[in-house]
Amino acid sequence: MRILSVESSSETASVAVVTEEGLLGEFNLNYKKQHSVLLMPMINELLKNLSLNIKDIDGFAVSKGPGSFTGLRIGMATVKGLSLGSDKPVIAISSLDALAFNIFSSSGIICSMMDALRNNVYCCIYRYEGDELKALTDYMAVSIDEISHKLKEFDEKVYLVGDGAVLHKEVLKKNIKNCSFSPNHINIPKASALGELGLKQLLKGSFDPLNQMAPIYLRKPQAEREYEKKLGISHE
Repeated sequence: MRILSVESSSETASVAVVTEEGLLGEFNLNYKKQHSVLLMPMINELLKNLSLNIKDIDGFAVSKGPGSFTGLRIGMATVKGLSLGSDKPVIAISSLDALAFNIFSSSGIICSMMDALRNNVYCCIYRYEGDELKALTDYMAVSIDEISHKLKEFDEKVYLVGDGAVLHKEVLKKNIKNCSFSPNHINIPKASALGELGLKQLLKGSFDPLNQMAPIYLRKPQAEREYEKKLGISHE
């Protein structure tokens, strides 16, 4: 089964084709360009290099966030169009799950973190049970201090991954005694990780109806929050 996956929740644009046998190809570009400009050319070039066309793809995986509001909408719109045009199934996977899946560890816990601005992060805490990655918490949008205190409660080795962990490294090192930070090459949500998680679900027959698939935002868009602020609607 060939899965085309698209990850657009952050500044990084990432596309990949994965199968049960492994990764066929992946493009990652982290250069602050608009996803609306990048994604389709990246998909076309990847398929061309793999001597494939969209008819050879058996299903799609796409990031559902949390992350960039604009990036998520563009990624989902792109994949919805491809799915509709090819009549192939699609599954939406969390960016935080994909980040955590970049790490394989049989001991300790994993916390994936994405920058949510103003000293906040999108995050989730995981543990491996055998080969399966299990979420221990809901997806959260919290302050870096709040997640630091929550991680201390586990009192065990913590593996941190994502641009949120990089941005707040000093605070996390200060508050969490037994923690490790991931190398730069796995601190971005990758389409390959997203695709492998999606492949597992699609092989089980699980998919998302196109009319029900929607991003996980966790927070309202900045423009909406600013508008509500003008109206005197308070935010935490």
